[in-house]
Amino acid sequence: MTKKSPKFWLSLVILSLIGQIAWVVENMYFNVFIYKMFNASPSEISAMVMASAVSATLTTLLIGALSDKVGKRKIFICGGYIAWGISILAFALVRVDILSAITSSTVAAASLGITLTIILDCVMTFFGSTANDACFNAWLTDSTDSTNRGAAEGINAMMPLVAILAVFGGFMGFDLSLANSWTIIYIIIGAIVLIVGVVGIFIIDDGAVKREENGKYFSNIIYGFRPSVIKQNGLLYLCLIAFALFGISIQIFMPYLIIYYEVSLAMKDYVLIMAPAIVIASVVTFFYGRLYDKIGFKKAVIPALIMLMTGYVVLCLFTNVVLVFIGSLLMMSGYLSGMAVFGAVIRDLTPEGKAGMFQGLRIVGQVLIPGLIGPAIGSMVLANADTFVNTDGTTSFIPNINIFIAALVVAVVLALFLILLFTIMKKKEKKDNQQ
Repeated sequence: MTKKSPKFWLSLVILSLIGQIAWVVENMYFNVFIYKMFNASPSEISAMVMASAVSATLTTLLIGALSDKVGKRKIFICGGYIAWGISILAFALVRVDILSAITSSTVAAASLGITLTIILDCVMTFFGSTANDACFNAWLTDSTDSTNRGAAEGINAMMPLVAILAVFGGFMGFDLSLANSWTIIYIIIGAIVLIVGVVGIFIIDDGAVKREENGKYFSNIIYGFRPSVIKQNGLLYLCLIAFALFGISIQIFMPYLIIYYEVSLAMKDYVLIMAPAIVIASVVTFFYGRLYDKIGFKKAVIPALIMLMTGYVVLCLFTNVVLVFIGSLLMMSGYLSGMAVFGAVIRDLTPEGKAGMFQGLRIVGQVLIPGLIGPAIGSMVLANADTFVNTDGTTSFIPNINIFIAALVVAVVLALFLILLFTIMKKKEKKDNQQ
């Protein structure tokens, strides 16, 4: 393994963790926010996730290529984190009492609140994707090689679960049915992200960036979509298709996961139940990244997918607290281990010197396609979900196990696609050995 400096590992941990904390608030709690504050429907939650996915993809395409062209990552990472924090702080103003004063109607205020949340979500996604999706991930690719990429990706991939643990733990003391709780949360998270952007100025080393000298900016944006590039890097695109299927499976249930625990299963203390599962899954993911370095993609992705699918089956069949914990542990371990494996293989297959240009392509597979298709499937399978009446007379939906059944079906499709991918990879390896 090529050794990296302590400064690199510090930058990786801090930027990845805080970035993922911000993404957890967006991906898992914005849904809860508009559900509890504005009584959002499955279609409205789905629309928010879709809009964010499109914003993330366009941003990563544009900024990733730009950072390649200028040969700088640090300025985009640090500036992006600072603006990201400010955009999160803006959510503190999206409150029913403030909006009711503007609209003079609680119903209109709720509708306006959902609209503003979706718009602000796209704004914060622009800054977050600039800092994290486009430039931090390109920096990580630039700064690692095939001997240490799995180890670095293992740390990077475990951060979403560590972030979930931090956010779950931090939110335990808040009543999420109160607007004041959300105001405090947005102020805290926004301030932390902003501060990390400032800290990044002093700890990020930009020396590993390989500047892209050839081509014009706009041609670089579409570089990864050229037929000639696709032909030259066929395995990369096939792995991206597999990654997209993996992401679709996750996005079917993830927007509704906390609501499912709290409302459907009536697990008011779901944080205490889920915390051990998150800790264990984080440890599994950390070591799983190192396992990838030793055994490679084909052998590493299969156990991750089996864990994920087994978790789905348990969550479909049982509502007992202990079994829900086991199912959640398997699901989360498979999810994050799979993220580590797919993330590492895509970095390995990314052409040298073009990491920024290919971040947009990665986001298409990791975010755009899953973000459009997954929530749409989730909304569809919840179309006839049971509802309950809130104290103000409005109704809210109750998520059911259909989200896990649908996720399992997509995971089966992924398993079949991986069989095809392994066959193609085996033929390529045989051909390369003959040459």
